[in-house]
Amino acid sequence: MRYQISGKQIDIGEALQTHVKTELGVVVDKYAERPTDATVVFSKSGAEFNCETVVHLSTGLTAQANAHTHDIYAAFDQCAEKMEKQLRRYKRRLKDHHSHRSEPVELAGASSYILAATEHEEDQEPDSLQPMIIAEMETHIPTLSVGEAVMQMELAGAPVVVFHKEGKTGVNVVYRRPDGNIGWIDPNNAN
Repeated sequence: MRYQISGKQIDIGEALQTHVKTELGVVVDKYAERPTDATVVFSKSGAEFNCETVVHLSTGLTAQANAHTHDIYAAFDQCAEKMEKQLRRYKRRLKDHHSHRSEPVELAGASSYILAATEHEEDQEPDSLQPMIIAEMETHIPTLSVGEAVMQMELAGAPVVVFHKEGKTGVNVVYRRPDGNIGWIDPNNAN
Protein backbone atom coordinates (compact mmCIF):
# COMPACT_ATOMS: atom_id res chain seq x y z
CA MET A 1 0.00 0.00 0.00
CA ARG A 2 1.23 3.49 -0.85
CA TYR A 3 1.17 6.07 1.94
CA GLN A 4 1.01 9.83 1.59
CA ILE A 5 1.49 11.36 5.03
CA SER A 6 1.63 15.13 5.28
CA GLY A 7 1.02 18.06 7.57
CA LYS A 8 -0.67 21.35 6.85
CA GLN A 9 1.67 23.99 8.21
CA ILE A 10 3.14 21.56 10.76
CA ASP A 11 6.20 19.33 10.58
CA ILE A 12 5.59 15.58 10.55
CA GLY A 13 8.56 13.66 11.92
CA GLU A 14 9.83 10.23 10.87
CA ALA A 15 8.63 8.65 14.13
CA LEU A 16 5.02 9.72 13.50
CA GLN A 17 5.19 8.56 9.87
CA THR A 18 6.47 5.14 10.98
CA HIS A 19 3.72 4.93 13.62
CA VAL A 20 1.05 5.79 11.02
CA LYS A 21 2.31 3.24 8.49
CA THR A 22 2.53 0.48 11.09
CA GLU A 23 -0.83 1.05 12.81
CA LEU A 24 -2.85 1.87 9.70
CA GLY A 25 -1.32 -1.09 7.86
CA VAL A 26 -2.47 -3.46 10.62
CA VAL A 27 -6.01 -2.05 10.63
CA VAL A 28 -6.48 -2.04 6.88
CA ASP A 29 -4.85 -5.42 6.23
CA LYS A 30 -7.08 -6.99 8.88
CA TYR A 31 -10.36 -5.94 7.27
CA ALA A 32 -9.79 -5.02 3.62
CA GLU A 33 -8.26 -6.98 0.78
CA ARG A 34 -5.59 -5.24 -1.30
CA PRO A 35 -5.86 -1.57 -0.30
CA THR A 36 -4.20 0.60 -2.94
CA ASP A 37 -3.23 3.78 -1.12
CA ALA A 38 -3.78 5.83 2.02
CA THR A 39 -3.64 9.57 2.54
CA VAL A 40 -3.16 10.91 6.06
CA VAL A 41 -3.20 14.67 6.64
CA PHE A 42 -2.39 16.30 9.98
CA SER A 43 -3.28 19.90 10.78
CA LYS A 44 -3.55 22.11 13.81
CA SER A 45 -6.58 24.14 14.82
CA GLY A 46 -5.99 26.21 17.92
CA ALA A 47 -4.61 23.87 20.58
CA GLU A 48 -5.91 20.70 18.88
CA PHE A 49 -4.33 18.48 16.26
CA ASN A 50 -6.60 17.17 13.49
CA CYS A 51 -6.03 13.93 11.59
CA GLU A 52 -7.90 13.04 8.41
CA THR A 53 -7.36 9.61 6.87
CA VAL A 54 -8.61 8.38 3.49
CA VAL A 55 -7.98 4.79 2.33
CA HIS A 56 -8.72 3.75 -1.27
CA LEU A 57 -9.56 0.08 -1.64
CA SER A 58 -8.88 -2.05 -4.71
CA THR A 59 -12.64 -2.47 -5.17
CA GLY A 60 -12.91 1.24 -5.97
CA LEU A 61 -14.53 2.12 -2.64
CA THR A 62 -13.08 4.69 -0.25
CA ALA A 63 -13.03 4.66 3.56
CA GLN A 64 -12.56 7.93 5.43
CA ALA A 65 -12.18 8.92 9.09
CA ASN A 66 -11.09 11.97 11.03
CA ALA A 67 -10.39 12.87 14.65
CA HIS A 68 -9.00 15.73 16.71
CA THR A 69 -7.40 15.98 20.14
CA HIS A 70 -4.60 17.81 21.97
CA ASP A 71 -1.93 15.19 21.13
CA ILE A 72 -0.97 14.43 17.51
CA TYR A 73 -0.42 10.71 18.18
CA ALA A 74 -3.75 10.45 20.00
CA ALA A 75 -5.47 12.19 17.09
CA PHE A 76 -4.14 9.56 14.70
CA ASP A 77 -4.97 6.70 17.09
CA GLN A 78 -8.59 7.90 17.39
CA CYS A 79 -8.77 8.24 13.62
CA ALA A 80 -7.42 4.70 13.17
CA GLU A 81 -10.00 3.38 15.67
CA LYS A 82 -12.81 5.01 13.66
CA MET A 83 -11.38 3.55 10.44
CA GLU A 84 -11.18 0.10 12.04
CA LYS A 85 -14.80 0.33 13.25
CA GLN A 86 -16.02 1.28 9.76
CA LEU A 87 -14.04 -1.46 8.02
CA ARG A 88 -15.08 -4.06 10.62
CA ARG A 89 -18.74 -3.12 10.15
CA TYR A 90 -18.45 -3.57 6.38
CA LYS A 91 -15.88 -6.40 6.25
CA ARG A 92 -18.26 -9.07 4.98
CA ARG A 93 -19.86 -6.72 2.47
CA LEU A 94 -16.45 -5.51 1.26
CA LYS A 95 -15.31 -9.08 0.66
CA ASP A 96 -18.63 -10.01 -1.00
CA HIS A 97 -18.45 -6.88 -3.15
CA HIS A 98 -14.96 -7.81 -4.29
CA SER A 99 -15.87 -11.45 -5.07
CA HIS A 100 -18.81 -10.42 -7.30
CA ARG A 101 -16.84 -7.72 -9.09
CA SER A 102 -14.11 -9.03 -11.39
CA GLU A 103 -12.79 -5.53 -12.22
CA PRO A 104 -12.48 -2.36 -10.15
CA VAL A 105 -15.34 0.13 -10.09
CA GLU A 106 -15.63 2.02 -13.38
CA LEU A 107 -15.24 5.79 -13.03
CA ALA A 108 -16.62 8.43 -15.40
CA GLY A 109 -15.12 11.92 -15.53
CA ALA A 110 -17.13 14.98 -14.53
CA SER A 111 -16.61 18.59 -13.50
CA SER A 112 -17.13 19.75 -9.92
CA TYR A 113 -17.63 23.39 -8.96
CA ILE A 114 -17.42 25.29 -5.69
CA LEU A 115 -19.89 28.17 -5.58
CA ALA A 116 -19.57 31.25 -3.39
CA ALA A 117 -22.03 31.51 -0.54
CA THR A 118 -24.41 34.42 -0.99
CA GLU A 119 -24.81 36.73 1.98
CA HIS A 120 -27.75 39.03 1.45
CA GLU A 121 -30.01 40.83 3.83
CA GLU A 122 -33.42 39.19 3.97
CA ASP A 123 -35.10 42.27 2.51
CA GLN A 124 -32.43 42.78 -0.17
CA GLU A 125 -32.65 41.12 -3.56
CA PRO A 126 -29.56 39.50 -5.10
CA ASP A 127 -27.81 41.35 -7.93
CA SER A 128 -27.84 38.25 -10.15
CA LEU A 129 -29.27 34.76 -10.13
CA GLN A 130 -25.96 33.41 -11.42
CA PRO A 131 -23.75 32.12 -8.57
CA MET A 132 -20.07 33.04 -8.45
CA ILE A 133 -17.79 30.07 -9.17
CA ILE A 134 -14.82 29.98 -6.79
CA ALA A 135 -13.14 26.79 -8.05
CA GLU A 136 -13.51 24.16 -10.76
CA MET A 137 -12.16 20.64 -10.29
CA GLU A 138 -12.13 17.26 -12.01
CA THR A 139 -14.12 14.56 -10.20
CA HIS A 140 -15.16 10.99 -10.95
CA ILE A 141 -18.60 9.39 -10.82
CA PRO A 142 -18.42 5.64 -10.03
CA THR A 143 -20.63 2.94 -11.53
CA LEU A 144 -22.11 1.10 -8.53
CA SER A 145 -25.14 -0.83 -7.37
CA VAL A 146 -27.44 0.98 -4.92
CA GLY A 147 -26.12 -1.17 -2.06
CA GLU A 148 -22.52 -0.33 -2.97
CA ALA A 149 -23.38 3.38 -3.13
CA VAL A 150 -24.94 3.24 0.36
CA MET A 151 -21.87 1.39 1.66
CA GLN A 152 -19.59 4.00 0.01
CA MET A 153 -21.58 6.80 1.65
CA GLU A 154 -21.26 5.13 5.07
CA LEU A 155 -17.54 4.34 4.67
CA ALA A 156 -16.67 7.86 3.54
CA GLY A 157 -18.92 9.53 6.09
CA ALA A 158 -20.41 11.53 3.22
CA PRO A 159 -23.91 13.06 3.33
CA VAL A 160 -24.50 12.17 -0.34
CA VAL A 161 -23.08 9.93 -3.09
CA VAL A 162 -23.66 10.54 -6.80
CA PHE A 163 -23.24 7.42 -8.99
CA HIS A 164 -24.17 5.67 -12.21
CA LYS A 165 -26.36 2.65 -11.50
CA GLU A 166 -24.96 -0.54 -13.04
CA GLY A 167 -26.67 -1.42 -16.31
CA LYS A 168 -28.56 1.89 -16.50
CA THR A 169 -27.95 5.31 -17.96
CA GLY A 170 -28.29 8.54 -16.04
CA VAL A 171 -27.07 9.64 -12.66
CA ASN A 172 -28.44 8.34 -9.34
CA VAL A 173 -28.08 9.83 -5.87
CA VAL A 174 -28.21 8.32 -2.37
CA TYR A 175 -28.34 10.69 0.58
CA ARG A 176 -28.84 10.76 4.34
CA ARG A 177 -32.31 12.06 5.23
CA PRO A 178 -32.95 14.26 8.29
CA ASP A 179 -34.98 11.41 9.84
CA GLY A 180 -31.89 9.14 9.72
CA ASN A 181 -33.06 7.00 6.80
CA ILE A 182 -31.36 6.92 3.42
CA GLY A 183 -32.98 8.44 0.35
CA TRP A 184 -32.38 7.27 -3.23
CA ILE A 185 -33.05 9.38 -6.33
CA ASP A 186 -33.41 7.31 -9.50
CA PRO A 187 -34.35 9.43 -12.55
CA ASN A 188 -34.88 6.30 -14.69
CA ASN A 189 -38.00 5.39 -12.71
CA ALA A 190 -39.63 8.84 -13.03
CA ASN A 191 -42.97 8.91 -14.79
